[in-house]
Amino acid sequence: MIVVGAAIAAAFALPGCAPAGYSSSDYGAQPASNDVAATPGAEPTEGATPGATPGAETEDGADEGADAPELSDDEVTTELNATKVKRMGETVQNQDGRVLYRFDKDKVKPEVASNCNGDCAKIWPPALINKGEKPKLEGVDSELVGTVEREDGTLQLTLDKWPLYTYIGDKERGQWKGQNVAATWFVVTPEGKKNLTCLPAVSKPVAPPADDDAQGDEDSGGDAGSDSGGSDYSY
Repeated sequence: MIVVGAAIAAAFALPGCAPAGYSSSDYGAQPASNDVAATPGAEPTEGATPGATPGAETEDGADEGADAPELSDDEVTTELNATKVKRMGETVQNQDGRVLYRFDKDKVKPEVASNCNGDCAKIWPPALINKGEKPKLEGVDSELVGTVEREDGTLQLTLDKWPLYTYIGDKERGQWKGQNVAATWFVVTPEGKKNLTCLPAVSKPVAPPADDDAQGDEDSGGDAGSDSGGSDYSY
């Protein structure tokens, strides 16, 4: 029975289901169908809305972000682009080609709220924008894009009400090493859904930088997606 079970598992393995730079065996990738039940609310990805759309307006609520601090150009997300990558398929990327994620512990009902702050936000930098500004959209429906005010007063972009983040474990354009980290972080589709095309085994996040100004410390927790060297942080 054990031999038969192993053979069946091997037959359903998804070859190449791991971020660039990792093999399936190194990353511990598993068929997505085996893990969907462990991620409540998981929905299959759909195709991106083709073509460019007008820039998104902020959600209803004229006072949202009224006292938000003014962010510099390198702190804001100026683009949301629907982009396909190998193994994963549909992603949303910012102007720097960084893949964007959603967080299961955020709230979308009855009100939208980000629950990733402090050290969590150092590992998962929120996609921020200044009040009154609009990101350039390519393949993303402007009707799905909005903002939510964070606890520090900054405005974070949302997609289908889900706050958007990047991951410091992603070092290159198009990388998605944050997929299924802590079983709560997932690549977001252009419709704001979880992309479960490839669902690696649950992994630990990298550790937060020791110093906000020390970019070189971002690797202090080891490579993202590795079960060895990951941090003990739960976000």
